[in-house]
Amino acid sequence: MHIPVFFDAAGPVLHFDFDLFLKFIFQPSPALIGGLAITIYASVVAQFVGVILGIFSALAGMARNRILRSISGFYVWFFRGTPLLVQMFLIYFGTPYLFGVDLFPNDVHLGFIGLRGAILAGVVALSINEGAYMSEIVRAGILSVDPGQTEAAKSLGMTYGLTMRRIVLPQALRVIIPPLGNEFNNMLKTTSLMAVISVTELFRVAQGVYAVTFKPFEVFLGVAVYYLALTTIWSLIQSFIERRIGTSARLEGVPGLRARLLGLSRPHGTINLPGSGH
Repeated sequence: MHIPVFFDAAGPVLHFDFDLFLKFIFQPSPALIGGLAITIYASVVAQFVGVILGIFSALAGMARNRILRSISGFYVWFFRGTPLLVQMFLIYFGTPYLFGVDLFPNDVHLGFIGLRGAILAGVVALSINEGAYMSEIVRAGILSVDPGQTEAAKSLGMTYGLTMRRIVLPQALRVIIPPLGNEFNNMLKTTSLMAVISVTELFRVAQGVYAVTFKPFEVFLGVAVYYLALTTIWSLIQSFIERRIGTSARLEGVPGLRARLLGLSRPHGTINLPGSGH
């Protein structure tokens, strides 16, 4: 089915191929399904590694050791202050030149998992970048916990590590979870940058379809629908998680599901956690 072409004095003004658009969405090719799988896989792995890096960076940034604080500060400063696209190029194209070794060959085997080097490079870049943002989010969560509780734990003979695991971090989760969920929502979309290093994720596959059909609006609108589906599903999951741990009720001003989906602005006087957006 084609929308008719309407003409005015300047020529045709509308032509939309509904058949291609609907086929792209509801009859995805194996390549598109594979690209969707890579997008989800890269998002989950990069976010998980980013959270781990963020926790270590936040703890290092709050340590008494000046060297650890300096390393953490430089890490956050550099990776929050430079574009992710530049970081991806540095890691994928720059590190083999710098070290004289191809760190990301065509086939990389991690145990029983086989990956293309470009995918691994993309995930590494996304993880390191995300860790810098998560560092500030985790730090804000830790600082939100009453210092008196840490002092009480010390008086009971608890070590620093045990205090963090048992007392501080569980309470900090109330502050960390909402921006962490928003970061993963952003990660699902940011993976599209891996197309520049030839990773066949969702957007890269769409580029290939456009190169064959020469119909950019239908194809890229279709891929936008896929990204919307991914972020909407995650928003529902995030809302459920927040209800389960009670963050939505305890954190005044944290945007709810409708606000996240529609991009509504925060009401006056709400909290603004460091690193909650790129």
